[in-house]
Amino acid sequence: MGGDTTRVLAVVSAGYDAMVETRELRYFVAVAEELHFGRAAQRLVMAQPPLSRAIQQLERRLGVVLLQRNSRAITLTEAGSVLLREARTALEAVEAAERRTRRAAADRPGLVLATKAGASRELLSKLLDAYAAEPGAVAVEVVLCGPGESESLLRDGRADVALLHRPYDTTAGFDTEDLHTEQQVVVLPAGHPLANRPHMSMAEVNALTDLPLPRWPRPDGRYPDGPGPQVRDHTQLTQLITLGRACAVMPESLRAQLRDDLAIVPVPDAPAVTTVIAWPPHSRSKAIADLVRTAIRL
Repeated sequence: MGGDTTRVLAVVSAGYDAMVETRELRYFVAVAEELHFGRAAQRLVMAQPPLSRAIQQLERRLGVVLLQRNSRAITLTEAGSVLLREARTALEAVEAAERRTRRAAADRPGLVLATKAGASRELLSKLLDAYAAEPGAVAVEVVLCGPGESESLLRDGRADVALLHRPYDTTAGFDTEDLHTEQQVVVLPAGHPLANRPHMSMAEVNALTDLPLPRWPRPDGRYPDGPGPQVRDHTQLTQLITLGRACAVMPESLRAQLRDDLAIVPVPDAPAVTTVIAWPPHSRSKAIADLVRTAIRL
C-alpha cells in the first residue's frame, strides 16, 4: 500500500473521535457511494457547497487525497477506498451501540435473538426453555430471518445474539461458541430417479441439470448468476423441489421438517455445517452471558 493508505488506516484505527467526526464520515460515505456531489447532497438533504467544503476539510485533516475530481467524474483514490470500508464499519458500530443502549434502558429489558427461519429448530426450542428456567432470565424476542440476515441484524445492533451457521454465515468480528456440527444432505422430489441412492457427491449434485440448485439473494438484495430459480425462503424452496424445479443441499437436521413428497440423500463430501451462538465482542451483558452459558451446557 502507498503512504496515503497507511496514514488513513492509522487515523481510522486510532479512533474516529480524535480526528474525524461521525458527521464527516456520513458525508464521505454518501459521496463515495454516489460518486457525485449533487446526488450525495440530495441523499443527505443538504446543499452541495457545504458538502464539498466538508470533504475538502476532511482531506486536509487527514493529509490525503480521498477523491480524484475532474469535470467528468469523481473516482476514489486507494486511500479513499480504505476510508470508505472503515467508515462503513465505524458507522455501523455507532448505530449498533445506539440501538443496544436504547434497548438496555427500556422499562422491561430483554434480549433479541436472531436465527435463520427453519434452522436449528430443536436446539432453539431447548435453549429457550432452559434459559427461561434460569434465575434472573429476561424475555427473549426471537427474530426469524432469511439467509444471511441473522448476521446483519447482529452486526447493526438490531439483535443481541444470534444462531449462525458456518460456512454459510460469517462469524468474523463476533465472539462465538460452537454448539453443533452436522453433515449435509441433498433434498430431491420423492419420485426422482436418484431419490433412492445411498449417497451422492457434490459433483453429482451440481450436475443435476433438471434440478438446479437455488439462488439465494446476497446481502445487497441481488441474486448471483446461474440457472437455478431465485428463492427467498424455505417454504418457497420446498415447493419448487416438490414441483421438480430445483434441489437443495441442507443440514441433515432439517430432515424432520420435510414433507413426505420430498426425499433426502446424504452428501458426504459437502462441507459440514456448524451451528454457533454469536454475540458482540467485549459484551458486558449479564443476560447475554447467561444465555450463552445455557447454550453451551445444552
